[in-house]
Amino acid sequence: MDHALACAASLVPCHEVVEGTLLNSLLPIKQGLKMFIIEDKGGAIAIMCASLLFLGTWPAVLTLLERRGRLPQHTYLDYSITNLLAAVLIALTFGQLGEPKHSMPNFFTQLSQDNLPSVLFAMAGGVVLSIGNLSTQYAWAYVGLSVTEVISSSMVVVIGTTLNYFLDDRINRAEILFTGVACFLVAVILGSLVHASNAADTEKKLSESTNSYKLGKDGGTETGKQVIDKDAPKDMENGASADYATKAEAGTAEYLIELEERRSIKVFGSSTYIGLGIVFFSGICFSLFSPAINLATNDQWHTLKDGVPHLVVYTAFFYFSISCFVVGIGLNILFLYHPRAGVPKSSFKAYLNDWEGRQWALLAGFLCGFGNGFQFMGGQAAGYAAADAVQALPLVSTFWGILLFGEYRKSSKKTYTLLALMLLMFIAAVATLMASSGHRSTK
Repeated sequence: MDHALACAASLVPCHEVVEGTLLNSLLPIKQGLKMFIIEDKGGAIAIMCASLLFLGTWPAVLTLLERRGRLPQHTYLDYSITNLLAAVLIALTFGQLGEPKHSMPNFFTQLSQDNLPSVLFAMAGGVVLSIGNLSTQYAWAYVGLSVTEVISSSMVVVIGTTLNYFLDDRINRAEILFTGVACFLVAVILGSLVHASNAADTEKKLSESTNSYKLGKDGGTETGKQVIDKDAPKDMENGASADYATKAEAGTAEYLIELEERRSIKVFGSSTYIGLGIVFFSGICFSLFSPAINLATNDQWHTLKDGVPHLVVYTAFFYFSISCFVVGIGLNILFLYHPRAGVPKSSFKAYLNDWEGRQWALLAGFLCGFGNGFQFMGGQAAGYAAADAVQALPLVSTFWGILLFGEYRKSSKKTYTLLALMLLMFIAAVATLMASSGHRSTK
């Protein structure tokens, strides 16, 4: 009532009186807030588990689209948009809470500070991650979702965790940490053996198949065609009518042939070593992005001027995602007109008109964006070396690979044995890496 009387009696416009009063009433609340920073080991482990779930799920979503026949360039362009949006949301919420202080300024404050060296480290991390993600999108078609994630993720732990351990001034318990690294190294070997055994199983199935087919010059297959009712209900795997979707049982030669006809990346007739080469290249790229963020947020090489605060993890993640977005968009627009791996040529106009499965690609971008952000938040608290435990994402992606795509069905006992040993080694690796978590002071 007093505010209403003051408004009526004052020469000051009413909206200024109301806005001033509202801001003054909210000021104590904002001053009571502080930036959301994870500081305890339990919180770090919890958010790393969420990161593991997200980072293990988004590759399965993109694999689903590739198997339905959607061009990988179209999928990755959609994915890149929401991947960046996730970083923006994290920066504007977690990174903007509370009053800024010199040792830990909020997001908008840091945008105008003289912290270019740290920004460049963060953006370099985004570049290598984008190239790695783009590579794996093609590798999934050649060697399957499970093996791709096993080998690339294990390389991240072997190389990236070692670098992070020394960058973090050895805050993690070395005897436990490197036991976990050894488990991941064994998983690399087992992953390669799983792929070799599964490839031999596939070749045997195809050689024994009664379905007449031959490999085309482009690596595709030529078989009898069936008419698909476009108005029929869609199924999860194929995007075709449930009756037609696949009458072949998962794991059979006929199933593999139908899949080859449907998918966008043709791999029949291609060398196994091409797929493994792409996987190892992506693994090297993935090994470098986490150490780059570590350098951006902690300035171990003392590149910042005296008195300039370190980048807060949310600001570093924003710059990281900007460069990831630019590289991903640029390369995929190039691949629209100059495709690779037997993928059909496309155009930007065709991409804009391609709405089939777009919602899944956008979801994948959100999952990957929040997964990476949560990994960095956990790493800033417990050490980036321990946070590399989220690279056990093959535990999640293998589950999706078996559930959604029928990977390893009707394989040999040898393949099943190797697969079980590989997953057990991942479980052991996650347990030991989590147990090595340290504590980084935020004071």
